[in-house]
Amino acid sequence: MNAAEPLKRREFIARAGKAGAAALTATVLPAGIARAAQSGSPLRVGLVGCGGRGVWIAKLFEKHGGYEIAAVADSFKDRADEAGAALGVPESRRFNGLAGYKRLIDAKVDAVAIETPPYFHPEQAAAAVDAGIHVYLAKPVAVDVPGCDSIAASARKATAKKRAFLVDFQTRAHPSFIEALRRVHAGGLGDLVFGEATYHAESPWEQWVDAVRADPANPEVRLRAWGLDRVLSGDMITEQDIHAIDVMNWIMGAPPLYALGCGGLKARPKAGTCWDHFVVYYQYADKVGVQFSGRQFKGHGTAEGIRNRMFGSKGILETEYGGAVLIRGESYWNGGKTPEIYESGAVANIAEFHRAITEGDFRNPTVAPSVQSNLVTILGRKSAYENRIVTWAELVKDGERLVPDLKGLKD
Repeated sequence: MNAAEPLKRREFIARAGKAGAAALTATVLPAGIARAAQSGSPLRVGLVGCGGRGVWIAKLFEKHGGYEIAAVADSFKDRADEAGAALGVPESRRFNGLAGYKRLIDAKVDAVAIETPPYFHPEQAAAAVDAGIHVYLAKPVAVDVPGCDSIAASARKATAKKRAFLVDFQTRAHPSFIEALRRVHAGGLGDLVFGEATYHAESPWEQWVDAVRADPANPEVRLRAWGLDRVLSGDMITEQDIHAIDVMNWIMGAPPLYALGCGGLKARPKAGTCWDHFVVYYQYADKVGVQFSGRQFKGHGTAEGIRNRMFGSKGILETEYGGAVLIRGESYWNGGKTPEIYESGAVANIAEFHRAITEGDFRNPTVAPSVQSNLVTILGRKSAYENRIVTWAELVKDGERLVPDLKGLKD
């Protein structure tokens, strides 16, 4: 990613609410999408993954006005039915089982919103692109390097097939973050010296601890409690901490040279296979180091949240997801607070997804930086798991695939 990208994203967010559909012709878009754009018909979206965030995202799609939720799919029938009832989707268009997403794709939707556990993202996104369907994908994009490579390939194929492919990071769609990073990349901090990235929070999976400890081999329990399973989630550093690491990656613009990490499961009840903390040192070019730490256990009153600081020779960037974004020093700038970012970032991305489809803009610029940030998390995870320095050059050649044992679940 180069320094110009934040400005490009700022421009497209400003345009996100403008449909511009009347100017499109069938020579720009596939005939079905072109007719829908010109007539003002909503785009038919299939929701894949009917957990709490999935249903919440689907309601934001509906609120936009340019979409209708036309089908839902989930590994579990109860969740597909609950989501279908909440979203007004008829029973005939509610699909379940591990292969339910395939039946949803066959149900003639224009786009899919993929909100499943990260392990499934590469396979589901590839199937959608192969079927000629637009993809709106939750982060992280994958749990391993081959999965990241698959997402990158699917995005390239989507562009070639004139399909939109968007990865939903809220910070990269927020005006305060966009402007702050534009200023940093324009030299607002001077020479970069070192940085910090943190994601400290309690575990969002506490309600599943007893069930997982009682029956750890049960595939249904493991899948429902996927955030405690390192294969399904990618572990906390990839599934959750990626928010802080993505901002770090955005600041630096290029991947680190190597990482050295540690961590473990020490402060949280021992359930599942995920760790409850990571500490990783990332070494970048020009002797710039960034220290990351993340936890998923009770803080006993200590600060929670997603924070980044970058120290430069002329100033300091400070960002907090939901909090203040500012630059201190010679080029002081106060971007204000961002309490609405969780929703406003998603709303902006949903609007941009609609604009890209209806205007025929299939550059799909969110994918490359999202894949790179995902790989940075895997670099830190691998280093911590193996308790050694792992280089970027080594990581990108890593062919290890994480594969869960889900035998016994309905296909």
